[in-house]
Amino acid sequence: MHSTYKEKETAVLVAVQTQKQNAAQTKEYLDELAFLADTSGIETLYTFTQKLERPDNRTYVGKGRMQDILMYVIDNDVDMIIFDDELSPIQIRNIEAEFAHFQKEVKVLDRSLLILNIFAMRAQTVQARTQVELAQQQYILPRLTRMWTHLSKQRGGVGMRGPGEKELETDRRTANDRISFLKEKLRQIDKQALTQRKNRDRMVRVSLVGYTNVGKSTLMRRLAKADVFAENKLFATVDSTVRKVTIDSIPFLLSDTVGFIRKLPTMLIESFKSTLDEVREADILLHVVDISHPNYEEQIGIVNDTLTEIGAADKPTILVFNKIDKFEVEPETEEKEQDDWEVVHGENPWEEEPKDQASRIQKVTEFLKKSYLHTPQPLAVFISAEQKENLDELRDTVLNLVKSKHIQIFPNWLTTDESYTENTESWAE
Repeated sequence: MHSTYKEKETAVLVAVQTQKQNAAQTKEYLDELAFLADTSGIETLYTFTQKLERPDNRTYVGKGRMQDILMYVIDNDVDMIIFDDELSPIQIRNIEAEFAHFQKEVKVLDRSLLILNIFAMRAQTVQARTQVELAQQQYILPRLTRMWTHLSKQRGGVGMRGPGEKELETDRRTANDRISFLKEKLRQIDKQALTQRKNRDRMVRVSLVGYTNVGKSTLMRRLAKADVFAENKLFATVDSTVRKVTIDSIPFLLSDTVGFIRKLPTMLIESFKSTLDEVREADILLHVVDISHPNYEEQIGIVNDTLTEIGAADKPTILVFNKIDKFEVEPETEEKEQDDWEVVHGENPWEEEPKDQASRIQKVTEFLKKSYLHTPQPLAVFISAEQKENLDELRDTVLNLVKSKHIQIFPNWLTTDESYTENTESWAE
């Protein structure tokens, strides 16, 4: 009997700890890189780090560390090396040359190519597939010389998925022609998308944004009561999803777009311009945050930087802190909160540990609300989309913002106007 089982490709991960990041941050970045690899179906065997002022221009890491990587990869027959930063064509060529001395062929991937591979796996619509291929071609173009020999053996697997062998093995002129063709194809798709968005101008538009894997799609399902794909993987959603939601007789459009991530490849942001238009043209943003993540504040900063880059940072925003059911209060912080509460109120509501999940979530919510009052931030709501906790508070907060925008569009709007609600059905199409 013929087996269809395919072994996972194996990899080692490599990162440089510069002066801009400490050891804990480097570990977190490598954990995220391992998660990206796992999402691509790659098994991580080992991680290598090195402290340098900046990545080495020749081989990313120093000569000694490169030898350590070389020996490990050869001894353990590793399939690929994945670097946590984008590599230059010269760095890739030099690293491959190190292995060529030992007649060992190994795939050399960087963070950008790994992310592009995941996007290629996830893309479902013609628009998303075209956007991903354009980004891939733009990534490949300056690396075409080394890819000519590297891909001529028609190897498959991660890092080889994308435009296909014929495109990758052509010369620069053909690659440029392909890029021009894809850009024109996207322009035509954008025209159709723009027409669809114009038809929605008579409805308030709300867009979910956030770091990847923070629970945006799960929240979309809860708010829209729609069957939207959600998975505990990075970039589970690549294609935009738009659903009509009605709260208290007021309809609005809710969209879920691709999640952001640290070092998101520039060519992806450029090629996904039309998809990100859902964010740019939204009236209100719901910035979803995984508050159980140890570095959620850094993730907030990365999302805000990306919103600034695409010109969408000045919109009314609600910070939606998700996954409060997984949030752990640090003991020393909790003890201080207890002491402060007793000084003011003369009692301690935390004297006994919560006996069930609902009580624990309520305790965490109260703690987070009090802690968050001391920071100059926009509207904030603390929820668990998975456990359906505090969703009513989120709906009320969203409704208040939607209502104010809604009245601007319909100054004479009355909640009892049933004909209005019927008319908005056609606008949502």
